[in-house]
Amino acid sequence: MSDIEKNTPIKEWARDEQPREKLIDKGPDALSNAELLAILISTGTTKYSAIDLGRKIMQLADNSLDVLGRLSVKDLMKINGIGEAKAVTIVTAMELGRRRLKDGVPAAEIFNAPEKIAALMAPRLADLTQEEFHVLYLKQNLQLIKEETICTGGLTSTMVDIRLVMRHALENLAVAMILVHNHPLGNPKPSEADKQLTSRIKEASAMLDIKVIDHVIVAGHKVFSFSEEGLL
Repeated sequence: MSDIEKNTPIKEWARDEQPREKLIDKGPDALSNAELLAILISTGTTKYSAIDLGRKIMQLADNSLDVLGRLSVKDLMKINGIGEAKAVTIVTAMELGRRRLKDGVPAAEIFNAPEKIAALMAPRLADLTQEEFHVLYLKQNLQLIKEETICTGGLTSTMVDIRLVMRHALENLAVAMILVHNHPLGNPKPSEADKQLTSRIKEASAMLDIKVIDHVIVAGHKVFSFSEEGLL
């Protein structure tokens, strides 16, 4: 950036350098991550332009959108020039991106492979800082009936009520289910507690003639499948 750009409001820059106008003229793909953030931020400060603040946000996130998706409002507000309103806007945009990925899974999808399960659940679970345990309740053809959040726990453990898992299965007339939870610390390998829980749910579901198809652990971009690893 030139010295002129540093001291000149963005609205006075050449049109093809202004983020909003650049997006309109050339499309969103033409903008850097910092420029896209500048549009969300809208205004800078007397010292920093909106693009400067966008760059500072990316620096805070190690220049990774994946890391940015995990930052909280309080994290973003550590940057001089990012107040609560700007931080909330950024966190909201990242959440919309996650929900878009989730909604992109076709309703008729057949959940017969870990990558299909991950496509549905990773956008929701990958950035969480605490564990969540979910169950996908399935039809005979392995299409989704309903996804239920069973419980939310701490960083290292989640208390799962197996009776609740079974009750939802009966209410949804499920004939199969897939267990899904996340490991916020990034290691996808199951703990002994994970293995014991899977075994207990499998035993309970067998009594109701409901099959546990898989237990998938999401750890950032990594996925572990009990089925693929021969643990079911």
